Amino acid sequence: MTSKPSCPRGVIAMTDRLNAREMIQFVRFLEDLNYESFWIPELFGREIMANAAHLLAHTKRLVIATGIANVYVRDPNATAQARQTLAEFAEGRFIMGLGVSNIGVNTARGHTWEAPAVKLNAYLDAMDAVQPDLPAYKPLGPLLVAAHGPVLQQIATARTDGVMTYLMSPEHTEISRARLGPAADLTVVVPVLAESDKARAREICRKSLGYYTTLDYYQREWRKLGFTDADFKNNGSDRLHDNLVAWGGSESIEQRIAEHEAAGASRIVLLPLDTGIGEATDSATLTTLAPR
Repeated sequence: MTSKPSCPRGVIAMTDRLNAREMIQFVRFLEDLNYESFWIPELFGREIMANAAHLLAHTKRLVIATGIANVYVRDPNATAQARQTLAEFAEGRFIMGLGVSNIGVNTARGHTWEAPAVKLNAYLDAMDAVQPDLPAYKPLGPLLVAAHGPVLQQIATARTDGVMTYLMSPEHTEISRARLGPAADLTVVVPVLAESDKARAREICRKSLGYYTTLDYYQREWRKLGFTDADFKNNGSDRLHDNLVAWGGSESIEQRIAEHEAAGASRIVLLPLDTGIGEATDSATLTTLAPR
């Protein structure tokens, strides 16, 4: 375990490969390691709101968050109702993260892609108008938006509690904090891997994150940080992965996390690249980086 971090420290991981018993074992493992929160991605597996409710029912202290709930998947009424329902059930242990996901995922689901800023603003307008027919409950907990570029980050700052970023460098965290101002929540997802063998670490990085190197909106942000098309070929260059992923021994990983914290992160969410290797609870990365 590491010394107590300066920011709350959570975890995001795909758990759809786990059965229900294994999934509960995993989140209780995180709770036992004193992680602050667990963030649930949404793709084509378990329905994210039902999953969040199930995990809340089987944990005691762990904050459960949607990371992120795709705004194309459910209408704004359903999302507003889910937010209030889960906030009430969680008694302070729920965070709602929303995002537009990407054109490939949403086209595969049968949705018509819209300009992200237009879609997000209209969705938030509709959510604001919803008054669930439920007993009033406050507080609803934080509402965050996945946003990397200036337009979505501006919307998030004006209309929600803050932003969640993913696969970005400490330099991007510093840029984001400058855009958001001092008060907004800036939750930063940091890919991490407790592996000191350089070749092995980079192999795992490419296998785990290669998909993202094909997505134009990630490429767009990475270009602003000095990367080129050559860095996106063959599942990503060494330079790209070394910049985005904190890998190595515990000291080098903690140094990279500290760089994000110094740049303005208000929460660090670890994306462990070894939870898909064997049993999820065998993750050396999560054990090594757990807060005391």
